[in-house]
Amino acid sequence: MSDGRAWQGNVKARLYERVRERGYDSLTAFAEARPTASLVELAEELGPDDIAGVQVFSGLLAEAERRKQVTRLVRSVLVRMLSQSLPEGWPAVMDDTNRFKVAKAIGRWSSYTPETHEKRVEQARAALRASPPPAGWRPLGPDDELLLTLLPDEEV
Repeated sequence: MSDGRAWQGNVKARLYERVRERGYDSLTAFAEARPTASLVELAEELGPDDIAGVQVFSGLLAEAERRKQVTRLVRSVLVRMLSQSLPEGWPAVMDDTNRFKVAKAIGRWSSYTPETHEKRVEQARAALRASPPPAGWRPLGPDDELLLTLLPDEEV
């Protein structure tokens, strides 16, 4: 994708055309069928040469805003980041390597957090630090019980 094709033409139309070609009526439905896939993996599935992960996120955010489900999207992005960085689940031992993996997942999650949810994500990060999840915890979707405790479904 280094040639910039992802940014040429009508990105939004291309994104939704690809989603419909795969039998989904929304980008959210497409993404939710793959709850642990990274944003880049979703983009590659939709168009390896002309769709970028950030474009997938932008489309998901627009849909979430329309549906008043931004908090759910924020949780789903955390699931994707944790799946990438901690495929075996939350580490039992927090050595330097695992601390880095956790920090990477949480940092990347924070970078995708809409401004409207920054304060809530900050609070969720603090809660995870103060009381880490059990070893092996690996949320498989945005409706994970622990995630719902950290970020309940109340839109801001």
